[in-house]
Amino acid sequence: MQYETVDLYRAFSLPRGGDGGKLTVFARSVNPENPPKLRPAALVIPGGGYNMVSFREGEPIAIPLLSAGYAVFVLEYSVRRAYPVPLTEALLAMRYIRENAARFGVDGAHVAAFGFSAGGHLLGLLATATEEELLACGGGRPDAAVFGYPVVTTAEFTHEDTAATISGGDGALRSALSVEKRVTEKTPPCFIWHTMQDGLVPVENSLLLAAACRQAGVPFALHIFEQGGHGLSVATVETADYAGAAGDNANVRVWFDLALAWLKLRGFAVV
Repeated sequence: MQYETVDLYRAFSLPRGGDGGKLTVFARSVNPENPPKLRPAALVIPGGGYNMVSFREGEPIAIPLLSAGYAVFVLEYSVRRAYPVPLTEALLAMRYIRENAARFGVDGAHVAAFGFSAGGHLLGLLATATEEELLACGGGRPDAAVFGYPVVTTAEFTHEDTAATISGGDGALRSALSVEKRVTEKTPPCFIWHTMQDGLVPVENSLLLAAACRQAGVPFALHIFEQGGHGLSVATVETADYAGAAGDNANVRVWFDLALAWLKLRGFAVV
């Protein structure tokens, strides 16, 4: 297996925007006994309210994706930094994946991104990146976006710490970073899941995202599970051990297989 951590600022010879900007690579080695394979890629963006990067939503997501045939890249973005720093790092991650596709055996036209909680908000900014944002960093939007209990809105129903940190306290910027307002026909297809019982990031966030996709004509799948709190990750015992998560939840665990099946229908497969 290829396993390494890349400093994105150093990789692109850019001045540091924050303490993060690191990308951990989980990719299969080339098997000399078989013909070369071309794999889809997944960029994983953990949550943490823009004040930390949750391990629970990084490696525990990467390992099953690797087992499913993906090359996986987990982003450790800078925290406690306002826009545009986290988005710049996410765009640089997309650029790195596509520019190094041959090295990792990746199909550069099938790069999905997974985002959770505040990482779902960062994924939302990435998936709705404007032409100006894209020109500043390169890399492009993902080809599909998978949102887990995302922070979407910065208005009513938001997660206050997330909205305050990414906006730096600027009211106008905060409003502009409400993801449901940024969705256009250029936004990639979206898979969205949430739980009705989420007491930290209300389910209305995912409903707002789905409604915005519907209005813009963006293909989407939406799954709302009745039971389960916030931060379920893959909803197994591997991610259950933290206060209030009740994360071992077989009812919700199916989201992962549903997402993979949805991606497969969109051409994400090992070839």
